[in-house]
Parts: sequence; C-alpha cells; structure tokens
Amino acid sequence: LCQINVAGKKLRWMRKLVDRQYRINLKFDDLPVLMRSKELNYAVRGYPVGFMAPPSHTGLKSDEFYLYNHLKFTITYREAASEFNGIRITGFDVHPVSIQHNIEKSLTPESTIKTCNAPDAPSVENDPNSYLPLRTGPVGEALEVLYSYEVKWVESELLWSDRWDVYLIGAPDDDIHFFAIVNSLMIVLFLTGAIGTIMIRTLRKDIAGYNEMQTLEEAQEETGWKLVHGDIFRPPQHSSMLLSVAVGTGAQIGMAFLITMICAIVGLLNPMKKGQTLTAIIILYVLCGSVAGYVSARLSKFCDNKSWKEHTFLTATALPSVLVGMFTILNIFLSMVGAATAVSFLTIIVLFLLWVCVSAPLVFAGSFFGFRAAKIDVPTKTNQIARFVPEQVVYATPPFSYLIGGILPFGAVCIELFFIMSALWLHQIYYVMGFLLAVLLILSATCAEVSIVMTYLQLCAENHRWWWDAFFNSASAGVYLFAYSLWFLASRLDLVGFLPVIVYLTYMSMISICFGLFCGSIGVLSSFFFVRSIYGAVKVD
Repeated sequence: LCQINVAGKKLRWMRKLVDRQYRINLKFDDLPVLMRSKELNYAVRGYPVGFMAPPSHTGLKSDEFYLYNHLKFTITYREAASEFNGIRITGFDVHPVSIQHNIEKSLTPESTIKTCNAPDAPSVENDPNSYLPLRTGPVGEALEVLYSYEVKWVESELLWSDRWDVYLIGAPDDDIHFFAIVNSLMIVLFLTGAIGTIMIRTLRKDIAGYNEMQTLEEAQEETGWKLVHGDIFRPPQHSSMLLSVAVGTGAQIGMAFLITMICAIVGLLNPMKKGQTLTAIIILYVLCGSVAGYVSARLSKFCDNKSWKEHTFLTATALPSVLVGMFTILNIFLSMVGAATAVSFLTIIVLFLLWVCVSAPLVFAGSFFGFRAAKIDVPTKTNQIARFVPEQVVYATPPFSYLIGGILPFGAVCIELFFIMSALWLHQIYYVMGFLLAVLLILSATCAEVSIVMTYLQLCAENHRWWWDAFFNSASAGVYLFAYSLWFLASRLDLVGFLPVIVYLTYMSMISICFGLFCGSIGVLSSFFFVRSIYGAVKVD
C-alpha cells in the first residue's frame, strides 16, 4: 500500500496513540469495520493502532509498543440473481497484523515483497517473532514501516436488510434508554405536581381572595404577586432587542431539531449517516429562519422596539456570526497543520451563500409578518413609573437562581446525553430517534415548568423584572452541558495533542450555546403565557 519512515516526534506520537488505545475506523458501503471472533464471541468497531506488551512478555526493561501495519479484510456479500442484479455487501471485518516486512530500498507498485505478495509467501499472521516494534534502529535510524493489506471475499446468506444486526442488536445499553426516559418522566411529573399545586391551590386561593376585595382599604392592603400588576408587562429594563433575538433564534433551533427528529423517525433521514444528518440539520435550520423572524418580531413589537431593521438584521446574523466565527478560526488552525477534518474554502462559500440567499430572506419574511401582526394584548396596564423591587433573598438572585433553574432541564437529558456524546466522539452508533424525540419533548416540558415555578416565586417576592430571569433560569442548562462536556473530556476521552482538545471544546461550545438558546426561549415563552393567564383571571382596577 505505502512505505513511510517514522522517527523522532512522529514516532513518540504514534507510541502515545497506542498507549492511549486509539482505534482506526473505516467504512465500506456505509458499514463500519468490525473486529470480531466467533470463538471468543466478541465484535468491536474499528481496530487499534497497535498494542502494548509488558516486560513479562518481552523480557525488556519497559513496556514495548507494536504497530499494526497489515490488514486482513474479510468482505461478505450476498448474490441472488432472481432478486436483484449484482451483489450486496453484508459484512466488513478486519484482522490487524503486526509484521516486519522484508523491505526493498527501491520500492515500486510492481515490487514483490517476500513476506506479503510473493508467489511463495506464507500467510501473514501475528507471530511474536515478527512483530513490528515502534522504536528506532540500533544507531537511531528511522523506523521503516510498510503498510499492506489483503482482501478476502466470502459469500453469505445473510440478507442485506439484516446486515446491521451485529451492530445494533443485543447492545448492553438498550435498557438504559428506557431508564433515561423514566428518569426524565419522573422529573416532569415532579414539576407538574409542583405546578398543579401552584395553579390549583395557591393561585386559585389568591385569585379568589383578590377578586373578593370590595373596599378601597382592602385593595390597598393587597400583597404578593398581584401587587406588581402595574409593572408585570413592562418591557425588559436592559437589552429588550437582544432578548427578542435570542428567543426567536431559540425557537428556530427547536423547530429545526423537531423536524429533523420527525424526518428520522418516518425514514426520510438515515441516522447512521452522521454527515447526512448534520447536513439535514443545517438545511432545516436555514429553512426555519421565518420562525425566528416571526417570533422575535412579535416579542420585539410588544417591547416597543422601533428599529425593526436593526432587529431583523440581528435576528438573521447574530447566532450564525458567532458560530461561523468560531468555526472559521478553528478551520484556519486545522488547515495549517494539514488535518483531514479541515473544511475547504468552497464549502465555507456554499454555507455563506446558503445563509445569504435562503436564511436571511426567510428571516426578513417572518419578521415582516411578525411586525405587521397586532401587538400582543395583555390584561393589565403598565404604570408610568416602575415599582421599587424589594431586596431579594440570596438564593433567589442571580446567578444562584440561574444555577438552580438549570439543574432540572439538564437532569432530564443527562442520561441520554451520554449516548449522544459517545456517538459524536467515540464512534458509537445512535439510532433510537424515537427516544430522542421523546427526550426533546420532555426537555421542553421541563424548561417550561421550571420557568413557570421560578417566575411565580419571583412574582410572590414582588420582583417584576422577570424577562431575563425567565430566560436564564432555563438557558443555564447550557452551562451544565458544557461542564458535562469537560467531565466527558477528562474521563472518557484520551486525546493526544493540543489541537484535538481545541476542536472538541470548540464544537461543544457551539452545541452548548444552541442548547442554552433553545431552553431559554422555551422559558420566556412559557413564562409569558403563564403571566398573561394569571393576571387575566384577576380583577384589576
């Protein structure tokens, strides 16, 4: 296949890859390569870069590292002329071998290697006497490595539709998905009970008491959340435009993921193809630009923002600018080191055109209809002078209230999140889109209920500045997600080098930002609905 010379820094780097048990993953006809043994009853995706032998096996003073440089592929196929033309691939296995080839100095594609492709060459097998050690020569010369492979085609009766069974059926994690759903449902039931208590007992009692006040003296003695009825619908004191942009963007993200999950469940999208799934998410996010424009425009109009052009421009560019900026800086470093994951300049241009020609016009269209719609009606009038907010208890003030509010939304998805992270970074397979859709709905319900409870407690403390608090009470789940990604990096990943860590942190930062925006938008919209409902049920003079 090829011949390379390894020495110095690259040799130390390869030894470190072997020491940290890095695996190589290949695909053929979309099937991940498998190392499996019927005798030992195991099947593992990918194959290791090499292996380590302790001194008790080698007789050396320290551990010795060996490199797998010969791959024995076994491709199984099914042929049925009465059913279809040609053949269908049903399996892709590999057996890695470490061997010191007899290398010629002038190697060409037509060269004959005595240990590999010579007519009388023996079968290439793992033999302790011929392992290829990852070390330099006696006088420090570079290690010469010849990579080779062989392919064996085996006919099989396995149906093409059943070829994924070995990857999916019997996985030990199947039952954990059910426990994750149960865990999330218990959180939702707990919050539903809390909201039921507030709505049925506390609020019903409060509303009945407020509506029975007959005299002016009784009305002047009112306490609790009714006391702030003249300020409850006052626009945010700071950055009302930014809040509306964040809520609209979060709604766009949520709609894109919801449609993606539905497409995967009905079979329009194959979750096994991660690249196809990522492309579908990006395209659906772009096509949902009208959702962001409409939601943010309605909220911005309610907050009396006059600069609709600036608002619409921010809605169309805020999140894409942040994500593209982070990605572009990362891509520059990847291109400098020649990484295979670097994206071409043409791809960046295509994404830019997709945003300019599709996303931005849709945002402007949604914003146009949002600003044309009537202003959202509210049951109370806003006072000219804002009411003084009394001193709050410590646990009800930011950032403590934000951290408290974000625990439950993150807890509702943390178990399922482990499988998603494993699929993203450990080459595992995630295919239970039905479970993921259920978790997405449970997450939405959890964010809404947490935000409602926190907003009610805030109003009972006579604090009418609830807009940004409702957003961050749920959006703080994104902070927990990023903290979880740091734990995952330290405990599950063993990355070699500084750049892979930067790649991981950059992508997880993007995911955490989008996750936080989605949760925050659910929090604001649900709290707004809750506030309109309770103040609409009270007689206010």
